[in-house]
Amino acid sequence: MTVYQNFLDVAVEACRLSGEIQKEGLKTQRQIDFKGTINIVTDIDHACEEAIVKIIQGRFPDHDVLAEEGRGYRTDSEFKWIIDPLDGTTNYAHGYPLFATSIALEHRGEIVVGAVLEPNLNELFTAVKNSGAYLNGKKISVSKTTNLNHALLCTGFAYNIREVKRNNVEEFQKFLFQARAVRRDGVAATDLCYVACGRYDGFWELELYPWDVGAGYLIVKEAGGMVTNYQGSEFSIYDKEIVASNGLLHAPMLEILK
Repeated sequence: MTVYQNFLDVAVEACRLSGEIQKEGLKTQRQIDFKGTINIVTDIDHACEEAIVKIIQGRFPDHDVLAEEGRGYRTDSEFKWIIDPLDGTTNYAHGYPLFATSIALEHRGEIVVGAVLEPNLNELFTAVKNSGAYLNGKKISVSKTTNLNHALLCTGFAYNIREVKRNNVEEFQKFLFQARAVRRDGVAATDLCYVACGRYDGFWELELYPWDVGAGYLIVKEAGGMVTNYQGSEFSIYDKEIVASNGLLHAPMLEILK
């Protein structure tokens, strides 16, 4: 057992509670508020975040918390929990059954624990630094695809797609003509986990936030994959561009993104 296992256990507990709230919430009318023109938040986002933060701060009151909807606080701890209570809010608001909870733990600037739960499929992806990546307790690894023409890729589009010139549309078109197929799920945390378990061969996106990628980044790395920015440099969860792959396709993906 690693020194971080206890933290993973708490992340999993919080993910599972969040997942139950999400599934129950699908049975009722959802309250939707707007954070931007098309960027929304639901009452379930808030309920999940409140439940997650309550668990984490109850166990580790001195730890920092960075959560998408703003709950938690900073204590200048060397530990920081990074939380997306409901990744895929637009899917959720429409009753589209693909969404997740993502929880990561950063220790001294490095992600050391990651957990992503997809409640509808009951799929729990986990990773602890230097301990491998797992799906429902079974070890996972990235794909062995070596030819981009045989690859299934995934991406997404930021909420400011209508306002900015660099909006990923051109890159999406390029990959459509280079890969076997490209998907757009609207759940970055899940997309990264699907790279980790070999369902996708690669993923790229712009304008993501630490809570979108914190857990998934570690899970891909621990599954043997590669994660960088568009220049191929070391990735930070605070970057605004990400490329994740099985490693074998990383160079050709970066070439297209140049």
